[in-house]
Amino acid sequence: MKIRCPYCESENLKVHQKNGHACSTMYRCADCKRFFSERRFTAYSGLKLEPRKVAQIVNCLVEGVSIRATTRLVDVDKKTVLRVMFHAARICQRVMDEKIRNLRSRYFQADELWCFTGKKEQNCTYEEKLHGPHVGDTWVFLVTDAATKLVPSFVVSPDRGLPAAERLMRDLADRVAVRPQITTDGLRSYLWGVERAFGMDCDYGMLIKNYAEQDGRLELMGARPKPISGRPEMAHISTSYAERNNLNCRLFMRRLTRLTNGFSRKIENLEAALWIYFCHYDFVRVHHSLRMTPAMAANVTDHLWTIEEMLQAGHEMEGLEGVAA
Repeated sequence: MKIRCPYCESENLKVHQKNGHACSTMYRCADCKRFFSERRFTAYSGLKLEPRKVAQIVNCLVEGVSIRATTRLVDVDKKTVLRVMFHAARICQRVMDEKIRNLRSRYFQADELWCFTGKKEQNCTYEEKLHGPHVGDTWVFLVTDAATKLVPSFVVSPDRGLPAAERLMRDLADRVAVRPQITTDGLRSYLWGVERAFGMDCDYGMLIKNYAEQDGRLELMGARPKPISGRPEMAHISTSYAERNNLNCRLFMRRLTRLTNGFSRKIENLEAALWIYFCHYDFVRVHHSLRMTPAMAANVTDHLWTIEEMLQAGHEMEGLEGVAA
């Protein structure tokens, strides 16, 4: 690729200096006299870390490794890992927003996943809940395609109320191109969320679960499908794939693993880590039963991506947005 000045598009460039620590070269434009880095044209623009270590950090974050363990494995500072995480999260969000569109899938399952931010709800004080950043219970709403196992949408929310369910369903409605059948659990927030996002343009059913107290704890005794709107197929009113995806999240994300000290200190950190995880899950990780990635199964892409390709694709989309603006 021929390098041009990003300011005046000139090809009359001179090498100013070579940065060995960042594996990049600084150029000086002979026409406009301005300086820019060779890395400006790559997915690593704004980072001083070499590309190999950036890919290692992202790989650790999607394989269930905590922030501190990543710093030891990659031999970088904790602040560097967080900086790379937010940088990669912006890229992954752009990839999912641009690529996962016009889905032809029919059956979607929605479920929510509990975690906590900062500290558990019972340890939060009134002042902490009323003032300052969010602490306590946090919920991750996600949608799973039953056929391709693709995760097109997710929402991070401090509660299980209507705004989170509506955001999730509106985002899903923007990504599908056919009339879908949606299945959720018995959470009442989904009733209005689906109605406001789809109206009558979907088939909607709930899986109502029955619990009973056994030895001082609640145990699942059974579940029954219940059609809500449209004409949902009773055989496909299920949340099995969404619940199995919850297990994947807890297995491959240290922030969601129970009974550990790897929880998120800030809700922004949790959301950033989720963007990276779900983008990697959709485009990079081969699904065991499908023998391909969910994005390939959903015809979103025609080949298996690498972490480097995932980061570069998001950077190129940012460049296209700049040209369009």
